[in-house]
Amino acid sequence: MMKKIDLFSLKNKVILITGAGRGIGKYLAEKMAEQEAIVFSIDKKFEKNVTKKKKNIFEIECDITDQTKFKKICSEIIKKKKRIDVLINNAGISMANKEPGKPYEKEKWDKTIEINLTSHFVCSQEVIKHMRKQKKGSIINITSINAELGFPRNPAYVASKGGLKMLGKALAKDWGKYGIRVNNLGPGYIKTDMTGKTYSNKKLKMERAKHTMLGRWGEKDDLVGPCIFLASDASKYMTGQDVYVDGGWISNSLITE
Repeated sequence: MMKKIDLFSLKNKVILITGAGRGIGKYLAEKMAEQEAIVFSIDKKFEKNVTKKKKNIFEIECDITDQTKFKKICSEIIKKKKRIDVLINNAGISMANKEPGKPYEKEKWDKTIEINLTSHFVCSQEVIKHMRKQKKGSIINITSINAELGFPRNPAYVASKGGLKMLGKALAKDWGKYGIRVNNLGPGYIKTDMTGKTYSNKKLKMERAKHTMLGRWGEKDDLVGPCIFLASDASKYMTGQDVYVDGGWISNSLITE
C-alpha cells in the first residue's frame, strides 16, 4: 500500500516573513506556525504583550533596508536551523496622494520603491545564497492587483508592485536550475490596517465589493491556503507564476447580466 503523503505539509519548514509585525504578514506567520512551520517574523517593530507568542514563531526586529543586519539574521538562522526553506517578501507601504491633480512627491516615490521593491531584491539575493547550497527553496512575493492595473494617486505603489512582479519572474528564470522557485501572490482588496479607512467608508467599501465577481472584500484568511500551496511541495513544479486572490477583480468585465 502506498504511503500517504501530505503535499501541503509545512511541518518543520523554516520560513522567513518580512513585514510580519502586523496585518497580512502577522496573520500568515501565525497560520503557518499552526501548520508546524518554524517561522521567523521580521519587522521594524512588534507590538508588545498583545497576544501570547506561539512557541514556533521567532520575532526579530530589523529594518529590511539594512542589508548588513538582514544578512546577519540569515546567517544566524542558518547556524541554528541549517536551512531556509521559504522566504515571503511581504513588507510594504502605501503613500497615496490625498488630493487629485497634485504632483506626486519624489520623497514618497523613493521611500516606497526602497521598501516595496529594492529591499525585496536584497532580501531575495541574500536568501538565494543559502537556498542554492540546499538546491531547494521557495520565494513568495506578496504583490497586488496594482501590479496589473493603474490605480489613482499612488504611482509609486503601482510601480513597486509591478516591479516586484517582474522581479519574481526574473529570479525564477535565473535560479530555477538550482531548485529555487519564485512565485507571486497578489491580493485584491483585503481588510487590513492599510485598507481600514476605505473599508470604514460605506460608499467606498461597497464600490470595491461590487468590482469583484464574488461581491465582497477579501479577508486575511483568504490568503492562507494559496500561501501554504506556494510554500509547500504541492507547488513543486510551479515557478515564475502570478496567483491573484482578488475575488475575480482583474478578470471582471463589470458588465452585469
